Amino acid sequence: MSPCVVTDVGNTEKVVNQLNSRRLSGLKMAALKLPTRPNQTFHGGKTGVIVTRTLTLVYHPTLLSRHRAQNQIMISSGNSGPQRFLFTQPQRLSQCNRYFEEELRNVSWTHRTSMEVRCKAGAVPLMKQSHRFLSSLSSPALAGDPSATNRHIKKFVAASPKSVALNVLSHLLSAHTSHPHLSFYALSLYSEITEASWFDWNPKLIAELVALLNKQERFDESETLLSTAVSRLKSNERDLALFFCNLVESNAKQGSIQGFDEACVRLREIIQRSSSVYVKTQAYKSLVSGLCNMDKPHDAERVIDEMRTEKVKPGLFEYKSVLYGYGRLGLFDDMNRVVQRMETEGHKIDTVCSNMVLSSYGAHDALPQMGSWLQKLKDFNVPLSIRTYNSVLNSCPTVTSLLKDLDTCPLSLSELLTFLNEDEAVLVSKLTWSSVLDEAIEWNSLEGKLDLHGMHLSSSYLIMMQWMDEMRVRFSEEKCVVPAEIVVVSGSGKHSNVRGESPVKALVKKIMVRTGSPMRIDRKNVGSFIAKGKTVKEWLCK
Repeated sequence: MSPCVVTDVGNTEKVVNQLNSRRLSGLKMAALKLPTRPNQTFHGGKTGVIVTRTLTLVYHPTLLSRHRAQNQIMISSGNSGPQRFLFTQPQRLSQCNRYFEEELRNVSWTHRTSMEVRCKAGAVPLMKQSHRFLSSLSSPALAGDPSATNRHIKKFVAASPKSVALNVLSHLLSAHTSHPHLSFYALSLYSEITEASWFDWNPKLIAELVALLNKQERFDESETLLSTAVSRLKSNERDLALFFCNLVESNAKQGSIQGFDEACVRLREIIQRSSSVYVKTQAYKSLVSGLCNMDKPHDAERVIDEMRTEKVKPGLFEYKSVLYGYGRLGLFDDMNRVVQRMETEGHKIDTVCSNMVLSSYGAHDALPQMGSWLQKLKDFNVPLSIRTYNSVLNSCPTVTSLLKDLDTCPLSLSELLTFLNEDEAVLVSKLTWSSVLDEAIEWNSLEGKLDLHGMHLSSSYLIMMQWMDEMRVRFSEEKCVVPAEIVVVSGSGKHSNVRGESPVKALVKKIMVRTGSPMRIDRKNVGSFIAKGKTVKEWLCK
């Protein structure tokens, strides 16, 4: 199918008419009017239409019909009133290799604006060269032409350094890739990489690729790779066990039920015949972690009990995995039972474990429970971290809502508290009691620096409010050493969803402008704001 060029995003009836007029076998579509908010992607589970800000994909409906809808969205369609549609993102482009050419011909690519490459949270960050390659791989010129695509991939690998080629492959193999429509090409890319002079065989990479193929239900290809890996590793029990550990966890991350179950069987066979405590321990760890990722924390907890029967001592990792497994599902009674079990067995509840609990509560809007847990951490002197801030503040709807408009959001901590409801105000107050701000500040005669790296937008916002109050206190002290320069490091956006566009930098800049700050973007480092210490003191203490 040749590309179907569409210039009017809102006029999806035109898309439908163009497609139906071509009398494509098996491809029947219905008119669907989608909202045109620029930053959202809507998936047509029944019609087979996917509309994004920069790209329209038209999939064969058989590719989408196998996937259950996860969300129901009410859409107003002209004068007909609200209509209910089911939307879900397609999880695979192909069911197996023999459908490769047929299915790719049923995909049309239409560019409407220059393509923006976004990275989902958890995805492998892309280098600039990697961005360009993936954008080119989405070109209409390659649509439905496997031969041209393979030549393009081969040319890319031949012309790219090792780091770039592996960066693209790792991104496509990630369960959180921002290019799921291109993940089908991971095997072709890997095949070309194996021909490069710098290639080193990596069993972990093979495990990730096998898991992706399992997810795409390309079982013949995954079995070929798996058999080759086993043949190379079977002489070394430890290496073979670690390979299957990676395979279990990779299948779990990809959500491949069949691949996960088969890998678990193979790993259990190794446990049964091995006499190595190390091998058994690592294998059990992967089983527990994988079961939790597959939303089976009860089964994972039974594995912990099995470990004790086999005289393999469960560690903190296994308990944290089960704890978070229950928490993600909102099974708070079970989560707290595991916490008590950990404490009974002598495991200390640390910051990482606490963040898992807080994240679980936050994901289910259990703000009062978050407040109680923060109080418990304070009582037991468990330190908070940047991730604690991220988990808690991302769960505060008022804070996230205020930050949608940087021109009107409060510019002081005291003002912010007046906007929050009781539960949110308690959470914010408990965060400000921690030492997170102090740990983010470096202070000496040459420089006073605040580093916002690792902080989400809401965390950066609260820390900025705290920082301004803290600077006023320090500058008001008679013995205060005023640094020669004051620096706020926001980052330049290298790890942002859109590379080079840092929401934190935009936030800091807006705060500086609205408060009349003398701090300006550093010419030597565009990810920092800088000013003379005395000038900043005059600004804050005026």
